[in-house]
Amino acid sequence: MHTGPGRALTAVYGVFALSATARAGYQLIREFDVAPIAYSLSALAAVIYILATICLVIGNRVAHRIALTACGIEFLGVIVVGILSHTHPEDFAKPSVWSNFGSGYGFIPLVLPLIGLWWLVHVGRRAAKG
Repeated sequence: MHTGPGRALTAVYGVFALSATARAGYQLIREFDVAPIAYSLSALAAVIYILATICLVIGNRVAHRIALTACGIEFLGVIVVGILSHTHPEDFAKPSVWSNFGSGYGFIPLVLPLIGLWWLVHVGRRAAKG
């Protein structure tokens, strides 16, 4: 897990963990009453990014399984929140990290968990063979 693409993936997750945590912290402290659903979802995204980053760094079997779960939940969250931000815009007066499928972050929140899942499955298969 700690070679080339794995290191890059861990770095990107680390950046997203920091940025989502900073954004969610500010939103929860300063503006929670403006859009509580969106800002709570931003905080959830931050927790998932932190968890995935830590598990990618640890890299053992348990961490691998947790990272797979975190990436799956992240992808599901991006899809559900992306759909809801279009079907229920009144609940997303202010965007969350996952609103509009992560458009505020260049759609990286939509693509990142797919890359993460691919990498984790790839290294999992390689570890099972070796």
